[in-house]
Amino acid sequence: MQAFELPHFYLPHPARLNPHLERAREHSMDWARRMGMLDTPAPRGGLVWDEATLAGMDYALMCAYTHPDCDGPTLDLVTDWYVWVFFFDDHFLEQYKYSRDFAGARTFLDRLEEFMTEDGERPREPDNPAEAGLADLWRRTVPSMSADWRRRFTLSTHNLMVESMWELDNIERDRVANPIEYIQMRRRVGGAPWSANLVEVAVGAELPDRLAETRPMRVLADTFSDAVHLRNDLFSYQREVQEEGENSNAVLVFERFFGRPAQEAAELVNDLLTSRLVQFEDTALGEVPALLAEHSAAPHEQAGVAAYVRGLQDWQAGGHEWHARSNRYMNQGATEPAGGLAGPTGLGTSASRPAVAALAPGVRRRSRQHLQEVLRPVGPLELPDLYMPFPFRTNPHIDAARAYAVDWARRMGFFDSLPGVEIAGVWNERQFIGLDLAHCAAMIHADASYEQLCVSSDWLAWGTYGDDFFPLVFGTTRNAAAARLCNERFPAFMPLDLGPTPEPTNPMERGLADLWRRTAGPMNPAARAEFRTAVRDMTTSWLWELDNQAHHRVPDPVDYIEMRRMTFGSDMTRSLAKLTGFADVPAEIFRTRTMRELETAAQDYACFTNDLFSYQKEIEFEGEVHNLVLVVENFLDLDRFTARDVVVDLMRARMEQFEHILAHEMPRLFDDFDLDESARGALLRDAEGMKEWMSGILEWHRKCVRYTEREQRRLRAPIDPREGVPVDHAWSPSGLGTSAARLATVSRTRIPS
Repeated sequence: MQAFELPHFYLPHPARLNPHLERAREHSMDWARRMGMLDTPAPRGGLVWDEATLAGMDYALMCAYTHPDCDGPTLDLVTDWYVWVFFFDDHFLEQYKYSRDFAGARTFLDRLEEFMTEDGERPREPDNPAEAGLADLWRRTVPSMSADWRRRFTLSTHNLMVESMWELDNIERDRVANPIEYIQMRRRVGGAPWSANLVEVAVGAELPDRLAETRPMRVLADTFSDAVHLRNDLFSYQREVQEEGENSNAVLVFERFFGRPAQEAAELVNDLLTSRLVQFEDTALGEVPALLAEHSAAPHEQAGVAAYVRGLQDWQAGGHEWHARSNRYMNQGATEPAGGLAGPTGLGTSASRPAVAALAPGVRRRSRQHLQEVLRPVGPLELPDLYMPFPFRTNPHIDAARAYAVDWARRMGFFDSLPGVEIAGVWNERQFIGLDLAHCAAMIHADASYEQLCVSSDWLAWGTYGDDFFPLVFGTTRNAAAARLCNERFPAFMPLDLGPTPEPTNPMERGLADLWRRTAGPMNPAARAEFRTAVRDMTTSWLWELDNQAHHRVPDPVDYIEMRRMTFGSDMTRSLAKLTGFADVPAEIFRTRTMRELETAAQDYACFTNDLFSYQKEIEFEGEVHNLVLVVENFLDLDRFTARDVVVDLMRARMEQFEHILAHEMPRLFDDFDLDESARGALLRDAEGMKEWMSGILEWHRKCVRYTEREQRRLRAPIDPREGVPVDHAWSPSGLGTSAARLATVSRTRIPS
């Protein structure tokens, strides 16, 4: 019996079949035999694969479905790649996962990577079928592709091989990842980003390198990857979890985290799969055309991007069709029409009903995203005790920094009136004092000098002001073009050569010019460029918020969490910390899974803290759609208190993951890279800094008046024309012709997190 009944999948694109299927079947069987994949013994007896096994799994059918338009030789090549990657996965399982042979697994993976050679290099002779297959495929594929594609493909191939150690470690510890960790790591170990690279080979069009790392193209690759992996997890649950003892499966992750039986967990996984496909469509139809126009893409570049997007769609449709037919998976009933919307009835309509049913999950998901009620009264959101194992400390220069911070904000114009912001500006002095950002800076940089503390406090003020400035100045008027132009001017105030800057036209530009001069001067050129990128990512993320707000769209949960790190400014803050005092740490350390997971776990804890404390402010007073409690409410169809508890559980899970990495993975990282005492000390100090960053942010939210109902009502009181600040009692004009004035009062104070 199946472990659960397969859910109704969202299938927006029909699958098509490549006419060269039979050729690819014959070729792949012969190729696997020549590489030695059909006579490799398994440690527990028998063979990893034989001809019957390979024929039953039918990877040629998979590739014929996922790449329906490529010619015969290209289909042969792509099919061989998939035969290789599935053989690698099954061989690794038999040889190393079952035996828990960590040392042997690491040696095997290190040697395998030697076959991804640079130009002119000759690899050694292969010792096993996995090496022989990779050597042959590398020779047949790489020469026809650009250096930029090779770099991307090498990284994704490296990830799917090396990150198998993460799976092996979790099996050894009987540890199931939390949902956020799982989605992030599944991209690295699951292979779908690697598949996206092979789509470029199959369609004969490479992504322009200048576009490949932009948000729209990253989101296309990520949503494609997540959907591929989530679908695979649904079909492979019985084989992986119940038969092989794997614990890297989304259904199992959701079972454990939400405490649901397998059937309910499978439905949740399918809901997330649907949401990721909807996000793919929104990006392909909305963000990609704008990206091509913004970068003045040439006709051949536009055609290449269009072919790539179509190739990803074909992969999704064909991948589902293959999963529904391959004997590798649990797929009983998968080829039967799904239930859902009834569709048209009457003579001649029978063929359309399955198509309508296949679209129903996407229609429901999209409707829910856009029908969220705004400005609904919710009242204060009572919070339980939040898991925080680390104490906070306070910088002794806090009082001096507080006095300085008010003067700096005044000089930058943060309290000045602005065109289109009614009577007052974005902030007034009383409001800024209540924010007490110097208090936050004093806890996250408890050991900083007075000058360093002032810089830290000013960056927090600038980022928070910008987070308020963009929706207030541009969001209420839906002026996306003006917001984009404002954002495009920011790099001019962060010159990498520390040269002259333009004359500032608003407080944002004035503050940035001042902070860049004070911050970037001591940095080396590489660190300066990295920090500017972090600042740029934060300001650009505000445009993403404006776009969702304009479309009245509650974000997809994965997209929200990943963008929240930038809208909150956590990447920028962490970059500022990393770029000082790490001269002895190799740059590649910060690109490892261990460090990236450590950082994102800490960032998520801080971001989710803000979402809990700011819930009433954002939902009731501002009509926001960017709050994790709301995102969970909308996605899981929960009440706000149950959604709150899910967010609290996610915070605890991310904190426990942070502790797990410090206790178990950091020591292994030190040994793997043979780091000296200086580098180890720097990374341990960095981890201590993350602890204080999280504990300080939590304490600041507990003490700050910004999120209290009283402060929100005070800010929405009418403006005293003599003082230019809100009076301390609630009032708004009433009667005929006053609705516009009431709306202005709301729009003047619409402030995000």
